[in-house]
Amino acid sequence: MNSEISSFSPIWTVGFMSGTSLDAVDAALILTNGERVLEFGPVAERAYTDAERQVLTDATSAALAWNWKGPKPETAFARAKDVITTTHAAAFQMIKEQCPEDMLPKLAGIHGQTVLHRAPNSERKGETLQLIDVSAMSDVFGIPIGYDFRTADVEAGGQGAPLAPIYHQALCRDLKKPVAVLNLGGVANLTFVSDEHELMGFDCGPANGPIDEWVVGHNRGRFDPDGGFASAGSVHEHLLVQWLDHPFFGEALPKSLDRYDFNANLARGLSFEDGCATLTAFSAAAVAEGLKLFPASVSEVIVCGGGRRNLQLMRELRARIGCQVSTAEDKGWRGDSIEAEAFAVLAVRTLRGLPISFPGTTGARAPMTGGRIVQRQ
Repeated sequence: MNSEISSFSPIWTVGFMSGTSLDAVDAALILTNGERVLEFGPVAERAYTDAERQVLTDATSAALAWNWKGPKPETAFARAKDVITTTHAAAFQMIKEQCPEDMLPKLAGIHGQTVLHRAPNSERKGETLQLIDVSAMSDVFGIPIGYDFRTADVEAGGQGAPLAPIYHQALCRDLKKPVAVLNLGGVANLTFVSDEHELMGFDCGPANGPIDEWVVGHNRGRFDPDGGFASAGSVHEHLLVQWLDHPFFGEALPKSLDRYDFNANLARGLSFEDGCATLTAFSAAAVAEGLKLFPASVSEVIVCGGGRRNLQLMRELRARIGCQVSTAEDKGWRGDSIEAEAFAVLAVRTLRGLPISFPGTTGARAPMTGGRIVQRQ
């Protein structure tokens, strides 16, 4: 192991995240010892081209059709891995170009692209699949890489998600508690941070995924800009009641979702604007239901992820959850970079043998170290 990163001194680490919304690779550099962030470095976003996005979409469709049965769709997965490698390499170069010599990253944390996730149940373990060619990335990056953060937890009977709560806890260190951190990506997940209770986190329902899918399906773009389409429509409250009757919302914590467990077909038959409005309200209503599962009421929900830019979704949240709703930026955080920063922290924790998942976040029986480190040969 490189002596520069073998001690418990802080390490300049770059984290990467490519979410199920398939908009971009986010990269963020932080100085961290795996427990605290001592300094924030530059960030970068490498947007996917339409062609790259199509390759990733095709891989996701192939994964859903395969669903761990029969021959794996290797060709579609290989093409997606190539896109992941080249786009992450570009984001890495963007970070390096912003760094003086003494800030150059010594370690990377890379999540890969989730194309399939199946939560465990009483009859079987869960399964999760993130596409990544770590050998190719190691050659390009030239530094140790932390990756495969979910598999060990799933093999031990955990959900494998969410993994960001330990970083959310670090961010909330000096805040009045209990507090919740809400990430609005393709799926919505909540983290509960308290001084009196254990760290908790879970996927609470759909977020941007079904809304984006609805917009794309109507040839109106890739997403609802600022929630403008939703604000022009009407919410069909009776549908929210039906949708919230889905068995997922009655499951005990912790729990996780695949991006396509809830999809745009929910709104089939509605007008375009009413579909946007109702799917948006559903995301907020699911968050409201999720907050009821925590052991204590929170005084504030802090929202990160792309969904915080959807003004109508934020209005729905404030109307439905009954406590203060803030954005990451209100706390001085970098709202587009939190997941990337989280995987930088998870890479350092993996390097040092610190747990990255917990009974209250994934349902694992004990805190799990998880993750793997690869070094260029």
